[in-house]
Amino acid sequence: MSDFDVDLFVIGGGSGGVRAARIAAGYGARVMLAEEYRVGGTCVIRGCVPKKLMVYAGRFADEFEDAAGFGWTVEKPRFDWSVLKRRRDAEVTRLEGIYDANLIRAGVEIAPERAVIEDPHTVRLLKTGRTVRAERILIAVGAHPVKEPAVPGIALAITSNEVFELERLPERILVIGGGYIAVEFAGVFAALGSATTLLHRGDKLLRGFDEEVRDALAEAYGHRMDLRLGSTLTGIERRDGALCARLDDGSEVPADQVLVATGRRPNVEGLGLDRVGIELDPAGAIPVDAYSQTKVPSIYAVGDVTNRANLTPVAIREGHAFADTVFGGKPICVDHRLIPTAVFSTPEIGVVGHSEAVAREVYGKIDVYKARFRPMKATLSGREERILMKVIVDCATDRVVGVHIFGHDAGEVIQAVGIAVTMGATKADFDRTIAVHPTAAEELVTMRVPEVTKHPVGVG
Repeated sequence: MSDFDVDLFVIGGGSGGVRAARIAAGYGARVMLAEEYRVGGTCVIRGCVPKKLMVYAGRFADEFEDAAGFGWTVEKPRFDWSVLKRRRDAEVTRLEGIYDANLIRAGVEIAPERAVIEDPHTVRLLKTGRTVRAERILIAVGAHPVKEPAVPGIALAITSNEVFELERLPERILVIGGGYIAVEFAGVFAALGSATTLLHRGDKLLRGFDEEVRDALAEAYGHRMDLRLGSTLTGIERRDGALCARLDDGSEVPADQVLVATGRRPNVEGLGLDRVGIELDPAGAIPVDAYSQTKVPSIYAVGDVTNRANLTPVAIREGHAFADTVFGGKPICVDHRLIPTAVFSTPEIGVVGHSEAVAREVYGKIDVYKARFRPMKATLSGREERILMKVIVDCATDRVVGVHIFGHDAGEVIQAVGIAVTMGATKADFDRTIAVHPTAAEELVTMRVPEVTKHPVGVG
């Protein structure tokens, strides 16, 4: 008889934890999972899924406006926040039920309460006081938003968690931050009709993205909202029944809501890591090896709590790889070097591989193919919108090492392109692919002449 109550105890019911639990159970493991909030995690409950539904809602505003150019007469549309909120929340609840059902169908026992680590093989459930002995423990607790900078009045602001609880659409909203979350929510509120100000201390949005993509986003957002770069929040106060944000240049921004989206931190507080000797890295994350194993052999971690690549599909892949490795006898490490990703701004962004600047540093001599054009839809609608596409090629191997798309449906396109780039496609492979006409994406396979051969001084 085993000395353990379960083969695997998963702490956290988000994307990574749920996938690991299901796959491990499929291999015959006895699995228990604890989740103190709602099964589904940040992505399903208060992240990617409800946010994308809000993105869709906002984009109808452009569709209604464009319709006239195609012969449609559309009465002045009216948006009802309460309807969106009710239907969005119902969809989230439906998905949560599916996650629960899939775990139960797989034979996973769910504990709807907080769990903490007592020793390398023991977990304690705080609500019931029950202790569970597990051969292995997987930490998949994700991360939480933080309110930074810690200026006077910051408690008056909301984060990306509370934004889904708003009962009404704010007439004026100030969004603080320059990353995915800030950019996406600023785009949503601007599209739904809020007077939106996006404030970022840096000189450009989306640090780490290709410079031309960052410039294109700033240009587009400059038309859609009040974009303030190179400025910092110094305080928030209540004034005349609303909020007033003070900036470092002495100006003030009145708002009904202030959304702080400046960062997230791993959910490690009170988890019991100190009891087993696991020390956090400088970012407050749990260090793991290529197989998601911590310094304690029986304890593993996946997803945002490890701060490797904080994306839902990555957490899912890490959870699956963990289960395959530990319970399926198929050792698999997740390659974090090449991850297709999208930013659901409007227009949106799709990226796989290196930016132009990084590619130049890594490969030396590169070719950059670029197309910037007005999409066909905009020719009749009259919308002043441009699509930007870049293909970056390593001259030594002809391999495509980066693709960047800024424009409608960029996320959908980059998923397909990501397959080719992950397989090591060359520019010649792109060139011999027959274009699908008329589409915007055909530009990716019809670029024949590089804009210029890019290389550092003295190379090539």
